[in-house]
Amino acid sequence: MKTVFSPLHAGHSGQMELVAGAIVPGFEKPSRAEIIKARVEDQKLGDILAPEIHDLAAAKRVHAADYIDFLPTVWPEWEAAEKTGSAIPFAWPTRGLRGDVRPQTIEALLGYYSFDGGASFVKGTWDAIKSSYDVALTAAQLVKAGERAAFALCRPPGHHAGAAFMGGYCFINNAAVAAQWFRDQGAKRVAVLDVDYHHGNGTQEIFYSRADIQVINLHGDPMTEYPFFLGHADERGSGEGEGFNINYPMPFGTTFDKWNEALEDACRKLAAYAPDVVVVSLGVDTFEKDPISHFKLTSADYPKIGARIAKLGLPTLFVMEGGYAVDEIGVNAVGVLTGFEGR
Repeated sequence: MKTVFSPLHAGHSGQMELVAGAIVPGFEKPSRAEIIKARVEDQKLGDILAPEIHDLAAAKRVHAADYIDFLPTVWPEWEAAEKTGSAIPFAWPTRGLRGDVRPQTIEALLGYYSFDGGASFVKGTWDAIKSSYDVALTAAQLVKAGERAAFALCRPPGHHAGAAFMGGYCFINNAAVAAQWFRDQGAKRVAVLDVDYHHGNGTQEIFYSRADIQVINLHGDPMTEYPFFLGHADERGSGEGEGFNINYPMPFGTTFDKWNEALEDACRKLAAYAPDVVVVSLGVDTFEKDPISHFKLTSADYPKIGARIAKLGLPTLFVMEGGYAVDEIGVNAVGVLTGFEGR
């Protein structure tokens, strides 16, 4: 299996985030991608390719154009306003406030285009965002060209980014971009299978009213777990999309046996949908030692996940999302991929 990777991800480094009443160093750090890349090499998974450079047209197929145009301007505007430190959102147009009027200052724009304080910027953030997007599209091209599967080693991740908002370390929704790109290249149906611990609220929001892209999430129950405000089981899609959005919220402490029951049901529903291609939002923060998550999967479980996805017999694009136990993230992420390959 070929992997696509860009060293430009490392420019998004040293950023701070707002979480639980504190400004802390970002959990989403460069070592995540470097450890996974080292494991890909160690396990001889396959060639590691540099991404091709793409324009932003594919991003604007799933995101609002003004939002995408905003992202490269953040750091220059932050510096022009003589701000220091990370550019962190801190005020949001919630219920009862005006979300229909685009403000002018960079502080206000950060809140206008976000839903939390976890998507912050430093000088190299935009280059990292763009490289992550290029990685996803390049890996999608490999699958379109006939590869059984490819691995987009994206950083930063993407599944919390919605049509016009960032959050949860995510800026461009790489999995959603790839799913739409497959549709634009002729796929009649695409399935997105999100196995990250945290609900892919951005992916759900983007495709919620559509029948041509099925979205399935296995995740922590939003009654108690971030991102809190999407991911309930009764969210099944709207209009033409009704029935094509499927959520499996699970409680703190879920073990692999219970999690795997959800995966089995999800795979049955995915197979019945009969997509032309599967996009897997590959988060491994379901791991028992993950510092910001509460499931109890072990390293031995991840190859089983890959093997089950392989049984679908469909062209598959793996897009890296979350996973923050950095010592084991490489073993777990690549374990899914080697399991898919039948090792």
